[in-house]
Amino acid sequence: MLRSSVPFRMDLTHAHIDSFRSALLRWFDAHQRALPWRHVADPYAIWVSEVMLQQTRTDQAAPYYTRFLEAFPTVFALAAADLDAILRCWEGLGYYARARHLHQAAQAIVRDHGGRLPASYEALRALPGVGPYTAGAIASIAFGLPHPAIDGNARRVLTRYFALHEATDRHLRRLASRHLPHARPGDFNQALMELGAVICTPAAPACGKCPVHEGCKAHAEGNPERYPTRKARKKVPHYDVAAGAVFDSAGRLLIQRRPREALLGGLWELPGGKRRQGESLRETCQREVQEELGIVVSVNELIDRVRHAYSHFRITLYAFRCHVVAGTPVSAQQLPVRWVALSDLADYAFPRANRRILDALVQAPGNITPRKP
Repeated sequence: MLRSSVPFRMDLTHAHIDSFRSALLRWFDAHQRALPWRHVADPYAIWVSEVMLQQTRTDQAAPYYTRFLEAFPTVFALAAADLDAILRCWEGLGYYARARHLHQAAQAIVRDHGGRLPASYEALRALPGVGPYTAGAIASIAFGLPHPAIDGNARRVLTRYFALHEATDRHLRRLASRHLPHARPGDFNQALMELGAVICTPAAPACGKCPVHEGCKAHAEGNPERYPTRKARKKVPHYDVAAGAVFDSAGRLLIQRRPREALLGGLWELPGGKRRQGESLRETCQREVQEELGIVVSVNELIDRVRHAYSHFRITLYAFRCHVVAGTPVSAQQLPVRWVALSDLADYAFPRANRRILDALVQAPGNITPRKP
């Protein structure tokens, strides 16, 4: 259901549409930020940038984008790469399903499209991890096709401009499509998103600098921050998690891989899990290591405590130094398990909270074992 303070305006005049798009494009031509993916013609590079920007701020994505293209300069290179190498390059950017989907999609592009990104919205949507926004962005920016791309920034601009309290992405795509210039659809989509990123911000929008503020209904009402309507935030749960840094007699560390399709899928981690009611953290560590790997460990000193927030929950991770007392490590889920020298940990991709624990281990005096040849 759609609610707005004014009727949903699909009866816009050509003059109004021309004025909006012309003002927006003039502003974009004069004020767009210098970003590494701007003015890029390679559809592969455009695709990589759009996937990274799905759930990541521009300033965070920029160095990852440059590094990723240096490591995997073509779709063929990405398709042939080992997932470990891709995840290691992605480490710290979060939402790792994006990296897995990039890999899967690259393999599909090589297999089904001769190594060329398909130049149609429908074929792009068929690729793993490509939703309506990403397909619209690639189709318009890389191939000049008139498809809208509605991200959070564009959504905010449109709901404010038309004073829409609630609007589905389907409605907003229809609205944006009315304004898309056939000559510059990619620039228009980028301009709409750019306006939301630097002018029409969630808090304290700079309406005086906005190129289309004269026609903006939310600006005329005097309270643009009312739009879009914010949903009430749910309470974010918190969990205490205990993990074991398990060492063998040679000083190597035991790590295991997470299931491919799980949260943080494909990354490596220290064995551990959530504390149960009534357990001490050391008891949690010992139980989780035994359940996951079938070994009994002695739980020794606390190495570090790390707080970390995910999209829907938060954790405090407590890592303890451990040694094997009995058994041989075998994953209960039949996942890979490895003994690794601390000096080789840079070869593996870990979740951010685990990486902070590992950094503390590596920096501790006397902990570095020789790197494998």
